Amino acid sequence: MTKQETPSGAVPSARVARRWRRHLADEREEAAVYRNLASRRTGEEQEILLGLAVAEERHIAHWERLLGDRAGKARRGDVRTRLLAWAARRFGSVFVLALAQRAEGRSPYDKDSDATAAMAADERIHAEVVRGLAARGRARMSGSFRAAVFGANDGLVSNLALVLGVSGGGAAPDTVLLTGLAGLLAGALSMGAGEYVSVRSQRELLAASSPSDSASTAVPHLDVDANELALLYRARGLSADQAGERADASLRQRDLEQPPAVDAGADHDVVGTGLGAAVSSFAFFASGAAVPVLPFVLGLDGITALLTAMVLVSLALLLTGAVVGILSGGPPLRRALRQLAIGMGAAVTTYLLGMAFGSTVG
Repeated sequence: MTKQETPSGAVPSARVARRWRRHLADEREEAAVYRNLASRRTGEEQEILLGLAVAEERHIAHWERLLGDRAGKARRGDVRTRLLAWAARRFGSVFVLALAQRAEGRSPYDKDSDATAAMAADERIHAEVVRGLAARGRARMSGSFRAAVFGANDGLVSNLALVLGVSGGGAAPDTVLLTGLAGLLAGALSMGAGEYVSVRSQRELLAASSPSDSASTAVPHLDVDANELALLYRARGLSADQAGERADASLRQRDLEQPPAVDAGADHDVVGTGLGAAVSSFAFFASGAAVPVLPFVLGLDGITALLTAMVLVSLALLLTGAVVGILSGGPPLRRALRQLAIGMGAAVTTYLLGMAFGSTVG
């Protein structure tokens, strides 16, 4: 095959050459994404990311070989890939890894006859490698992130529902504003305190369920013919045969004078800290709850203030839903619309109830 021939031996058309150049540009951008991410990491994660960049450079070489003299000057990749490279250069966060995971999952190489089977397989493996790296970041931030998302969403929905309910009942604008501010402060304090107690309680439960170090120190002194180590593994969920095999392996370690290992404890970092969850929940609830109050703070009233509040909260719900979608590896638009539907449904229901109770009281 010459430099400017397709795999079938034919000279490529202008359309095919454009497609090759687009693939080439995208691969260059993806290699830059991984190198930029690697520059913000150390140790094993850095090595993995640099390995992905090297793999992308093999793909770059493939398209350069096909294009030959028709490659022309270096072009820019599509908008999504360029934005990803920009974000990787400046942030290097789990958000970028989650977006990179989705980008690898959209690879067109499975259906492109000019890409090799190895390249298509590479892209599938890359998606799983990035998924693994993103999972590490998700685990590190899961405790505080859960509190932040829950706090923001609860602040947006509950305070909008409160404001709409009071307005539907016929309250004056000043009363609506005071009610909204009171709801913001009371809700934020309640959320912060609740998250602190919840996370502290969960960590204490995990600590009570974690294996004790004393089990490992007891292994060297166990009776080989009648030991309870197998019972320990069975208590942790293994079958009788599996527990026996694990116990035998631990005893062989003892005989070889290797440090015996009895299983690691629970990963408390996945839960997060009580203080971190409390601060995240308080701050994000307050931020969310401030949105529906903002039009009244700015002096708007009546239907104008209510519609403005609903628009602002809708935008915020779409944003939080999209962020959750990105981090979870799911479709951001679907998550955003789901968040919007749930939030607006709760708010409109409260408004209608407020109108009903207001007319009854009146």
